[in-house]
Amino acid sequence: MTDKDTADEQPVNDESAGAEDLPADDLVTTRHSITVKRRKLNYTATAGRVVLRQEVLTDGKFDGHLPKAEVFVTAYTLDGADPSRRPVTFAFNGGPGSSSVWLHLGLLGPRRVVSGDAGAPVPPPYDLVDNAETLLTHSDLVFIDPVSTGYSRAVKGEKPGAYHGFQGDLESVGEVIRLWTSRNGRWMSPKFLAGESYGTLRAAGLAEHLQSRYGMYLNGLMLISSVLDFTTLDFSDNNDVPHTLFLPTYAAIAHYHGLHGDRSLEDVLADAEDFASRDYPWALARGNRLSAEERAGAVARLAALTGLSEDYVDRVDLRVEHVRFFTELLRSRRLVVGRLDSRFTGPERDHGREHFSQDPSYAAILGPYTAALNHYVRTDLGYENDLPYEILTGNVRPWSYKEFEGTHVSVADKLATAMRANPHLKVHIAYGYYDGATPYYAAEHVVAHLRIPQELHDNIESAYYPAGHMMYVHEPSRLQQSKDLADFVQASSNR
Repeated sequence: MTDKDTADEQPVNDESAGAEDLPADDLVTTRHSITVKRRKLNYTATAGRVVLRQEVLTDGKFDGHLPKAEVFVTAYTLDGADPSRRPVTFAFNGGPGSSSVWLHLGLLGPRRVVSGDAGAPVPPPYDLVDNAETLLTHSDLVFIDPVSTGYSRAVKGEKPGAYHGFQGDLESVGEVIRLWTSRNGRWMSPKFLAGESYGTLRAAGLAEHLQSRYGMYLNGLMLISSVLDFTTLDFSDNNDVPHTLFLPTYAAIAHYHGLHGDRSLEDVLADAEDFASRDYPWALARGNRLSAEERAGAVARLAALTGLSEDYVDRVDLRVEHVRFFTELLRSRRLVVGRLDSRFTGPERDHGREHFSQDPSYAAILGPYTAALNHYVRTDLGYENDLPYEILTGNVRPWSYKEFEGTHVSVADKLATAMRANPHLKVHIAYGYYDGATPYYAAEHVVAHLRIPQELHDNIESAYYPAGHMMYVHEPSRLQQSKDLADFVQASSNR
């Protein structure tokens, strides 16, 4: 339910007051209510672009606090709550290049899109309904679209490429969090970050950045479809790590599509994890030192676990790359399986190709989420902007990792640093068994190697769902995940 009495907020613009050619915040406030378990919650929504400024020095002289970018945010705050006790969660997706639409309208926000599920897609024009499981019941919410995603852009005369990289992205999102916290008087509130996919790498980096740069200590991180170390995902030559870490996910996908007979998923995963942790990495490390008998045994076991033929496994030299797997697994049925969610399948124009032409799971959800966001932001939130809302854009590429030159991209050290400095920091990690983008076993591998005292491992909790990358597309998983996150926020708020 929406209160149609909409008012523009006064922008906070010290340097731009009276200067019409300079950008200004264009926040719009609307008031709404939702009923959750017979309890009516009144809340305020604020949507619009916040101007980010930078202190500029030229030849050692201060040139001012100059506008650099405009970042689109959508914030929900519960009316009448005590800000010193009320948690606030800052949420974003990944990509890089993704807006926050997925967590916003799929899981956390007070409204959600009905997108359908694997084998049961809904037709356009789709539907938007109240989200009775919204995290707003337990925490205020701030959704952030990084520069060049959503409606966020660099200001006139500035180069967006400054934000298209690990450090620029981290600093700009961190500045949005600092500004919102300060302007809304929330420094004493319990604070959480919720990130998905690349957003988990961002969240882990932000935990350390917010502490070291601003002295802002967090209560918790919610890492959904986690990737903290790109070595675990990089199928490059001479890197055998992802081949072993993807194996349990391949086995889960094969099981979902009926290639493991009547075995239980738990049994299949235990078998795959056992092979992935011991014999498989040993076989890959041996190279041509494997005897013919040892190689034949490894080929047979890998084929049985993945659902692929022994001939295929032998031809790829025991190394199954993930997109090749999604294209090969159901080739005999003339189908490919999804990368983001391998429960989804789709046809190909050419069933002899090695790499599928599109991810059927992404294709299935892009339409519903795009339509819902573009309708919702104008109709319910009262925000109008004629720019295209960039759901998931390639305009951020090439993405810069210059800070990691000469080494691999990882924020495991930053997360460990944040946890050692703030032993109260709690971490919730959500895994999807059928997530072919950020496989659960790879994320577990990184967590197991965090350089933190043993007692701090108790601060980390895990949740597993029979779904994919956006596990909330699967309705039973959405309901369970909503409860899991609510429990985590309540338990980690230290109040």
